[in-house]
Amino acid sequence: MSVFSPAQVSRYKRHLFLEGVGPEGQERLLGARVLIVGVGGLGCPASLYLAAAGVGHLALVDFDRVDVSNLQRQVLYDTRDVGRSKVEVAAERLGALNPDVQIEQISEKLEASNAEKILQGYDVIVDGTDTFPSRYLMNDVCVWSGMPLVSGSIQRFEGHVIVFDARRGPCYRCLFPEPPPPELAPDCATAGVLGVLPGVVGTLEATEVIKLVLGKGEPLVGKLLVYDALAMEFRTFTVPKDPDCVVCGKNPSIREPIDYEQFCAAAQGEAAKIDVPELDPQELRQRLASGEDLLLLDVRERFEWEVARIDGARLVPLRELSGRLAELEPWRKRLVVVHCYKAARSHQACQLLLSKGFEQVTKLRTGIDGWSLDVDASVPRY
Repeated sequence: MSVFSPAQVSRYKRHLFLEGVGPEGQERLLGARVLIVGVGGLGCPASLYLAAAGVGHLALVDFDRVDVSNLQRQVLYDTRDVGRSKVEVAAERLGALNPDVQIEQISEKLEASNAEKILQGYDVIVDGTDTFPSRYLMNDVCVWSGMPLVSGSIQRFEGHVIVFDARRGPCYRCLFPEPPPPELAPDCATAGVLGVLPGVVGTLEATEVIKLVLGKGEPLVGKLLVYDALAMEFRTFTVPKDPDCVVCGKNPSIREPIDYEQFCAAAQGEAAKIDVPELDPQELRQRLASGEDLLLLDVRERFEWEVARIDGARLVPLRELSGRLAELEPWRKRLVVVHCYKAARSHQACQLLLSKGFEQVTKLRTGIDGWSLDVDASVPRY
């Protein structure tokens, strides 16, 4: 125990007295290098507990800034931080929590051009992102570098945790060989997430990191842990290694990073072959003011409608649209202007309407948020 200062003995004594950690384990933690990609809902609790545990070097990768909508679940930040760099705020809070920890700030977006450079030189990589391009990039580089990847994901009321280590189990591509179509992969902004859920999943990710660093217990290598918050139930599923995996299989065909942002954009293009015209908010204002015969269709959820709405709009949530097309039959040959919060859901709604024979369908380019900014400030922003 002589390697520890009196202050460290006081700080880490619960570890030092814990069989399975002890002085040797705490030394390992202090000497560990861990990189967390994404300091959002998952990265916040994971980094807090890793810093508290005394992981000696924490690298944080995130190019985003704090938004007020983050505060429902991203516990490193508070209202005063809105607009600030996430990695900058996170470094301040984590450094204050444990001055033993060296915090490395990487305010960049993970891309094919920088992935190998950013992800090199660490003992464990932690996935705190919510995008498929980042997950595939992390996986591929970790396979080539022989690093374990602790992966977590959340949506609505359910979370997943798994450790990918191609040296002794499957990689991410063994479970998901390729990204799903963009229209089937909603993010938390559109699908929603229970605020406490990332805290549970991010803490589980931190637990797996500590187990890997200590070499203790049974990490979730090849085991997908599923947490159902509503049922308060944990289930574990075995994920086998795919011998034909294009990255970690016997004859890999992918040997360098791929720009999956472009891949997903191309996939989006394939899924969106029907062109969707757009109106900007000022154009829509002029058309409404002139009394033009049009249907303003709002495809947001009802709770969003209760917060803010454009006068004269009709609410049909996107998830109900395919089953309520008969209600819109009178507008089959007339102008339909679709809007959502910004543009993603309205684009999908327009695709559906055009594919079903509606002849004049367009979307509001920047959604109700743009309407509030550019036309009517009395419509609340959220």
